[in-house]
Amino acid sequence: MIERHKQILVIDDDPVFNRVLSRALAHREMEVHSAATTDEALRLNKLKSPEAVVLDLNLGGESGLALIEPLLAANPGCRILVLTGYASIATAVDAVKLGAHNYLAKPADVDSILQALDERSASPVTRVPDQPMSVERLEWEHIQRVLAEHQGNISSTARALKMHRRTLQRKLQKRPVKE
Repeated sequence: MIERHKQILVIDDDPVFNRVLSRALAHREMEVHSAATTDEALRLNKLKSPEAVVLDLNLGGESGLALIEPLLAANPGCRILVLTGYASIATAVDAVKLGAHNYLAKPADVDSILQALDERSASPVTRVPDQPMSVERLEWEHIQRVLAEHQGNISSTARALKMHRRTLQRKLQKRPVKE
């Protein structure tokens, strides 16, 4: 696990989740800094040089993935964990390609978060599912992949999927289908 007294930066725009996670990490004798915005996160990262970063995928409607490269550029030694309530294979792959060390779906407990940040765990632990993905889940994954390829642009994603833009918007407003 991350050694005690290490610095961790928690970046999440949900004030309740940010506060609860920060407190739980502080109870483990870690120095925790929290940020709710991109600017605040970059400032704290540069100022404090944390060993680990817990980064929410959705920051006030913006993608947290855009923060990975600037965080690593300012602090190359930090380990980044992307944490999200809207997990998809596409975003997990993108996060790791950009330099994140791991990716977890919410809800995640503190032990899971610390294990994912552990220096000895070089890559995410993935389990082969017992059942193949449902058609609905496959559709969700495909939409997320195409959306990522089009940098979140709904109109160009809808054109690429040969789908009406409003239909795509309705699909994106729904929570991902459980596997």
